[in-house]
Amino acid sequence: MRFSPAFLNPQNRIMHRYRSHKCGELRESDIGKDVRVSGWCHRIRDHGGLLFIDLRDHYGITQCVADPDSPAFSQAEKLRSEWVVKIDGKVRKRPAGTENPELPTGLVEVFISEIEVLGPAGELPVPVFGDQEYPEETRLKYRFLDLRRDRLHANVMKRGAIIDSIRWRMKEGGFFEFQTPILTASSPEGARDYLVPSRIHPGKFYALPQAPQQFKQLIMVAGFDRYFQIAPCFRDEDARADRSPGEFYQLDIEMSFVTQQDVFDAVEPVMRGVFEEFADGKPVTKKFPLIAYADALRDYGTDKPDLRNPIKMQNVTEAFKGSGFKIFAGMIAADPKVEVWAIPAPKGGNRAFCDRMNSWAQGEGQPGLGYIFWREGEEGGAGPLAKNIGPERTKQIADQLKLTIGDACFFVAGKPKDFVKFAGVARTMVGTELKLIAKDRFDFCWIVDFPMFEWNEEDKKIDFSHNPFSMPNVAAEEFLALDAKDQEKILGLKAIQYDIVCNGVELSSGAIRNHRPDVMKKAFAIAGYGEDVLEAKFGGMLRALQYGAPPHGGIAPGIDRIVMLLCGEENLREVVPFPMNQRAEDLLMGAPSEATPKQLKELHIRLNLPEKK
Repeated sequence: MRFSPAFLNPQNRIMHRYRSHKCGELRESDIGKDVRVSGWCHRIRDHGGLLFIDLRDHYGITQCVADPDSPAFSQAEKLRSEWVVKIDGKVRKRPAGTENPELPTGLVEVFISEIEVLGPAGELPVPVFGDQEYPEETRLKYRFLDLRRDRLHANVMKRGAIIDSIRWRMKEGGFFEFQTPILTASSPEGARDYLVPSRIHPGKFYALPQAPQQFKQLIMVAGFDRYFQIAPCFRDEDARADRSPGEFYQLDIEMSFVTQQDVFDAVEPVMRGVFEEFADGKPVTKKFPLIAYADALRDYGTDKPDLRNPIKMQNVTEAFKGSGFKIFAGMIAADPKVEVWAIPAPKGGNRAFCDRMNSWAQGEGQPGLGYIFWREGEEGGAGPLAKNIGPERTKQIADQLKLTIGDACFFVAGKPKDFVKFAGVARTMVGTELKLIAKDRFDFCWIVDFPMFEWNEEDKKIDFSHNPFSMPNVAAEEFLALDAKDQEKILGLKAIQYDIVCNGVELSSGAIRNHRPDVMKKAFAIAGYGEDVLEAKFGGMLRALQYGAPPHGGIAPGIDRIVMLLCGEENLREVVPFPMNQRAEDLLMGAPSEATPKQLKELHIRLNLPEKK
């Protein structure tokens, strides 16, 4: 018999208590052997007196058979789905015509001689066999059953393999793995902290880290050079399909003495390599293009563009200026900041599609979505806009966008900052409806040149646009010499910030850090924050930078989002073993839960709960 040493007593060759083989191991070479397998009853079938039990464990499925002549037949009749059993028997070839080529064990079966029930199961709230859709609340409450299902089980295993690959690639790239604290100080990073009360320091609280941002920078200041960590992060924010509430993991990276390009050169091969390894043959971008933030908004209507969609928007304001389409022409004449953007729709040139898109836009709260389409036998274009602006201007638009017979074009007008988000959604909608998006590939890009500051219309002041701790993309001396009253110049500043985007999903943000205290103080002063605020919130970091800090930068791709893309899922909860629900509740373990009076007393906490409505 073929036994693994772990399943063998070397002195008397006694078979292991639970199994000689795993359920995915048996092959034709094992025919005639006495074996022992253990697992869950995945499916039980009664075929006219013959009982077939598909026995499943972590490694696969083995078909086991009992007939009325088998001493185990009466016991086999009592089995139900998901009972855990041990089966002894002899391996035999499956009868001709019953082979299952989709299973590695599909040429053989085990004829049962003995069954021992190891763990009976009650009536299942979520069936394991098959891939039926069940309410998320039920799936999360019984997640241990949900995880037995093939797709989810495979996703979790793939997640582990992806993390192993990332870790290996980072070490091959000269990075060292560090661990940073989980209990730390509160540090506003764009979301609410999870606070942990201190028992021995009454009235004081730790915070779970939203990210290891300050610690990884301190590691650079401490003289280490290349850091990485598969880091848990905690943020008290609402859930989305691509964002888990509560906690998530990221590939946290930091490097010293680097430029933006050095970060790209270190990170891009890791990302590309991991995706090529797990993409199941789907093409992966060979060299990630760099797209300026402003260009991304203008061309795609988002700073997270899905480059699988070939549609690029264009500015066609000139074609409508002074035209017969009074709505657009009047807006343009009244305000020089008004623009008209065109969303080309290749092969969308029919009235039914155009009207459907117009109705969709109205459902999105828009007044509509103007359009022109081109068809045979009609000079210029068709549709109300074409009739208003005339064939010459219609041709001007067609020539600019390289549109022809059978194509269409949609238009949005106003101040770009007001309509850009809708324009991006409309571009995606057109690409989806016309099936222009190439589903079977991974298209990456870097988004660069983010604005350093922006105008806060509500507070009538300059504010940070994204990350306040990024280095401005100008010489330090030039930045320090800026006149705080020169709003135009300040609002035109770019930061050395960058994002990785894949298939319209932002995988991470990063930056070259502001490592000079004088530059940091100036940046915060421009945004209206005094040194007292900087000292109060980030005193530890500020002090560290005063004692010789190297230029450094990094990035933090999201592990959960990487796995989600590579598993072909659209929701992070399909690739996280034990996720929370949309309300940040762990339905399986019952968290969050109430603390006992004793616990509250030890923590010196008295509850002041809102009144129940």
